[in-house]
Amino acid sequence: MALHTRQSDGRLILIVTLLASTFLMGSSFISGKVLLDQGFPPFLLVGWRFFVAALATLPLVLLDGRSLFAALFPRGVRGREALIVMLIGLAQTAAVMSLLFLAMQTLSAAAAAILLFTNPLWVALASRVLFAERLGLARLSGLLLGIVGVALAIGPEALLSSDPAMLGGLAYGLASALCWAAATLINKRSRLSLGNWSLSFWQMFIGSLFVLLAASFTGEHWPVSVSAAQWGWFLWLAIPASTGSFGLWFLALKKGNATRVSGFLFFAPLFAVLMSFSVLGTQLSWVQGLGALAIALAIWLVNSRA
Repeated sequence: MALHTRQSDGRLILIVTLLASTFLMGSSFISGKVLLDQGFPPFLLVGWRFFVAALATLPLVLLDGRSLFAALFPRGVRGREALIVMLIGLAQTAAVMSLLFLAMQTLSAAAAAILLFTNPLWVALASRVLFAERLGLARLSGLLLGIVGVALAIGPEALLSSDPAMLGGLAYGLASALCWAAATLINKRSRLSLGNWSLSFWQMFIGSLFVLLAASFTGEHWPVSVSAAQWGWFLWLAIPASTGSFGLWFLALKKGNATRVSGFLFFAPLFAVLMSFSVLGTQLSWVQGLGALAIALAIWLVNSRA
C-alpha cells in the first residue's frame, strides 16, 4: 500500500513537473511576440535572451555532480567534441530561435509554436532516411498524419497566399523546426561527455554569441527607451521561460521514460495557443485547430512502440 502510494505520488510530481515545463515553454512565444510587436529587433532579442539564460544556468551546472570548472571543462574533451557542442549551439539556439523570432514577425505566436513543435516528426523522418531506422505502421501513419496536420495548421489562406511576408514567415517557422530536428539528431548520436546542464549552458552561451554577432552585422539596435513592463517581459523570456523550462524538462527526463516524457512536448504549443487567446487576443480557425490536434496525434504515433 505504501509502495503504491509512493508510486502514485511520483507520477503526480512528474506530471506536474512536465506541465510546468511546457507551460513555461509556451509562455516564451507570448512574451517574445509581445516584445517583437513593440519594436524589439529579433536577433538582439534572441541573443540577449539566451546570454542571460546561459548565465542563469550556471548554478544548475553544479547538479551535474562536479565542481563548476570541472563540469564545464571536463577532462578528455577533444577538439571533435568541442566542435559538436559548437554546432549544437549554432543549430539549437542560434538557428532555431532566430528563425522562430523572424517567423513571429508575420505569424501569430500560436501558429509559430505549432510549426516549431512539429520537430519530432522531422526527427523520425530523418532517422528513417539517413539512418535507415524502421518506422513501422504506427510511425509511418504518424508521419503522414503529421504532414496533413501541418498543412491544416498553416491554414488554406496562408498556403494559397501570395503575400511574400506570410510565405516568408511560414518558411522561417518550418526551417526552425528542421534546425531543431538536426540539433536533436546531432545530440543523440554524439554521446557527449558533458552533463545535461553543462551542455545546456554551452549551447545557449555559444548560440547567443553567434546571434549577437549577426545582430551587429545587420545593424540592429536595442530600443533607446525600455519600460518596466518590457523589462519584465524580457526577464520572463530569459529566465523562467528559458532556464526554468529547460531545468524542469531535464528533471522530468531523469524521473520518467524519455519517450513518454517527450509525448508531453505538444502541451507547449497548446499552452501557447491558450495564452494567445487570453493575452494577445488572437484566434485560430477550426481548421487550424484540427491541424493542431492531428499533429498531436501524429507525435503520439511517432513515439509509439507499436
